[in-house]
Amino acid sequence: MSFYVVVGAGPVGRETARLLGEEGHDVVLTSRGVGSNALQNVRTVQSDATNAAELARISRNADAIFMCAMAAYHRWPTDFFPIIDGTVRAAEAVGAKLVVLGNLYGYGKDAESPLHSDLSLDPTSKKGTARTIMWQRAVRADVPAVEVRSSDYLGHGAISSFSLVALPSIIEGKPTAFIGNLDATHAWSFTKDVARTLVAASRYTGEWGRAFHVPSQHAPSRELIRATAAMLHREIPGTRSYSISEMEALGMHELIEMSYLFDKPLLVDSSDAETLLGVKASSLGVMIADTLRDHL
Repeated sequence: MSFYVVVGAGPVGRETARLLGEEGHDVVLTSRGVGSNALQNVRTVQSDATNAAELARISRNADAIFMCAMAAYHRWPTDFFPIIDGTVRAAEAVGAKLVVLGNLYGYGKDAESPLHSDLSLDPTSKKGTARTIMWQRAVRADVPAVEVRSSDYLGHGAISSFSLVALPSIIEGKPTAFIGNLDATHAWSFTKDVARTLVAASRYTGEWGRAFHVPSQHAPSRELIRATAAMLHREIPGTRSYSISEMEALGMHELIEMSYLFDKPLLVDSSDAETLLGVKASSLGVMIADTLRDHL
C-alpha cells in the first residue's frame, strides 16, 4: 500500500482519489473547499496549496502528489503560479513524485494537428503561457515530474466551454449556439479517463520529465450537440456558432482568447499513453451519459 496526496477536489481530483483509494492505498484529498467525503480509504483535509509548509506536513511520506487544483479561469495568469510553486516545494520537501494535470493550451494556435506529447510548447495566449510556465516550474523540480494533458472536458460536474455555453440550451431544448467551426473535428476528454491517465502516469517506469496526452474521442461540436440532444430526447430547433462580437457582448471574454481551439480541427495523438500506460478512451456515448447524469 502506498500513500498519495491529491491536490484539488474537482471532478478529476476526486475521481483520482477514488481510484487510488479503491486500489487500497492511503489517500489524502486536499483543497481549500474539499467538502464532504464518502470515498474508500480517502481522507479529506482542507488546506491551501500555496502554503508549501502545510502541504508538506500533509504529504509527509507520500509516494506522489497529484496537482489537480484549478484556479478561476480569468485569474490563471496570477493565481496558478502560487499553487504550482507551493505544490513543487512541498513535493521537494518530502521527496514525493509530482504528477501535474495540464492541458493543450501551451502548444499554441499555430501547432500542427494532430498534437503529439513531445511537441515543443509555443503558447500564443495568456492562459497557454500560464500553463507552459507551470510545467516549466514543475519539470525543474528536484523530484521527478510528469504532466498529463487533456483536451476539453466531458463528464459529470465538468466545467468546460461545452458545459457552460452549449449544454444549458440543449437541456432546455432551445436553439443552441457554440463557438468556432461547429463542423471541425475536436478532441473531447472524459474526466474519468483523465483520472485514469493520471494514476497510470504515476506508475510510469520510463524516464520522467515528460508529458502524456489523455486518450480522447474526436467529434465535431455539431455532432456532440446532436448526440447530447438525442440522449435527452430533445429536439434542438437549430445550431449555430457565436460571432466574436456576440461573444464580446455576452461577456465571454475569457473564451474568446481560446476560441482558436474550435476554429479548425483539433486532433490529439495519445498513442504513447495507450501503449505505455495502458489507458484507452471511453466511448463518446459514455462521456455524454456521465455529463448528463443529473438530467437522464
